[in-house]
Amino acid sequence: MLNYIIRRVGYLFVTLIFVMVIGFVIIELPPGSYLEFELQRIRLLGGDLSQAQIKALEIQYGVNDPIYLKFWKWISRFVTGDFGESFEYNMPARTLVFARLPFTIIISVLTLIFSWTVSIVVGVYSATHRRTALDYTITVFQFIGLSVPAFLLALVVMVFAQRTLGLHVGGLYSDQFVNAPWSWDKFVDLLKHIWIPIVVIGAHNTAWLSRVMRSNLLDVLGMQYVQTARSKGLLERRVIWKHAVRNALHPLVMVLGMSLPAIISGETVVAIVLNLPTTGPLYFRALLQQDMYLAASFLVFLAITLLIGNLLADILLAWLDPRIRFE
Repeated sequence: MLNYIIRRVGYLFVTLIFVMVIGFVIIELPPGSYLEFELQRIRLLGGDLSQAQIKALEIQYGVNDPIYLKFWKWISRFVTGDFGESFEYNMPARTLVFARLPFTIIISVLTLIFSWTVSIVVGVYSATHRRTALDYTITVFQFIGLSVPAFLLALVVMVFAQRTLGLHVGGLYSDQFVNAPWSWDKFVDLLKHIWIPIVVIGAHNTAWLSRVMRSNLLDVLGMQYVQTARSKGLLERRVIWKHAVRNALHPLVMVLGMSLPAIISGETVVAIVLNLPTTGPLYFRALLQQDMYLAASFLVFLAITLLIGNLLADILLAWLDPRIRFE
């Protein structure tokens, strides 16, 4: 098992290097630079800069440097903890990344826990109560969860939370707690707000995973070893949860690594609608403005979280099926 984990960690580092190189090249592919956006903004406000000032800014931002030199400047400082300077915000990219990354990780992890818990419970119930009224009702909600866009669901949940529950919606805190130091009241206020993005972001994933769980479990319940376990007189609850569910989880674990990218990409639109202080909106804006050091730093840290998700999926799958360790 240890050798299997070491191999997977080695693959992780190799993949991360490729992501950093290819990602930086893609960020640099669109024509123009941040300096052009800034000059356009200044001219729209009625101002202008002399050619000498523009030349000085080009040297400062290094916009005319070849791409390999830009990449070397960034990566050589990145490994020392210096992620470069954000052009637009005129502050270290590290400050902006670390201010947003924890909220993204918290919401992503909680969304995964919510999605998997609900999916397994609902999928098992639906498979063991096949063709009942509740099974048909669950199926209807699953198709709704798969078809409704995340931004529309976010708006519906916001209206419901505000008008029915009387909650302040938008952001992760009420106005009085945004800049307040951490306290028990601020934590409780966070809990009142954080369930909205978790439910909205996890709705599509939960609907899909519960369908997969139901289908897999129905296949497993018809296998011979399950019938043998029943014939030995084991309790039905033990047969399902100890023998059948464990083997039905294999396909879900295989897509665990891909669930995190889907959550993070889906989080961007929802974060814009709900005004969440996560990486999505700031990363999107950095790409639009070609703020390359900020965008590249976000890309690396998001790639790290995704690769860790894949690593955990590989380890969990090896734990469920020991044969995988010897492949």
